[in-house]
Amino acid sequence: MKMVAFLEPVKAALVVLAACMMLSAPALAGTDKPAGVVELFTSQGCNSCPPADSFFNELVQKGDVIALAYHVDYWDYLGWKDTLAKPEHTERQYSYMRSFGDRSIYTPQLVVNGRKDFMGGDRKSVEEGLNSLSNSGEGMEVNLTVSETKDSIIIKVGATTQPAAEANLMLVYFEPPKVIDIEKGENVGRKAIYLNAVTGIRAAGVWHGKAAEFELPKSEFESKGGCAALLQAETNDGKLGPILGATLVRHP
Repeated sequence: MKMVAFLEPVKAALVVLAACMMLSAPALAGTDKPAGVVELFTSQGCNSCPPADSFFNELVQKGDVIALAYHVDYWDYLGWKDTLAKPEHTERQYSYMRSFGDRSIYTPQLVVNGRKDFMGGDRKSVEEGLNSLSNSGEGMEVNLTVSETKDSIIIKVGATTQPAAEANLMLVYFEPPKVIDIEKGENVGRKAIYLNAVTGIRAAGVWHGKAAEFELPKSEFESKGGCAALLQAETNDGKLGPILGATLVRHP
């Protein structure tokens, strides 16, 4: 694994400023259907991750996919404890491993639409994967839209023609842009910029294939940065299934 050149402080500041400007949108997301969902499993302690983190940041700023970064904790022993890592993120990665029939986990791993995984820095394969899944009907097949009342956020989920369809509506909370000075480990001395780092995930309801509305109190989203809603299927034996639809509920 090769070290990536450190970002100069001025360049880092400019990138953060650009990211903040791109993410400075109204509190509620629009109704545009995303091109897909990309989930990056990364670590501040892995020196193979910076190229994937940079590519991921480009995807966030481009804005046509829902992009979520799960920082994992199993590289902490290398000398630097990831400041954004949670054991739940590692468990989610293991859940995908079982779903895909793999024998191990790794970083940087990028999962597209809950269906396929790629090396996180492999830009060409990820972009081709997004297009391939969309063209084969494995993209965002179910519409999710967001509206609000005085006290509530309402997530509307469309219907599907697929038989016996069922999925969980998941809320995924994530951080505003973070700049981290890594002081130890394989990336020592690096000033790293992280976008959409996940802070928590919870179930908001079960969808049964027909059009439905899920009403949630606005207090659910206060002081929690950004939030995405994912409509994710689950197999009969409890494994993570494909993501059928998604939307941004709240920008950071």
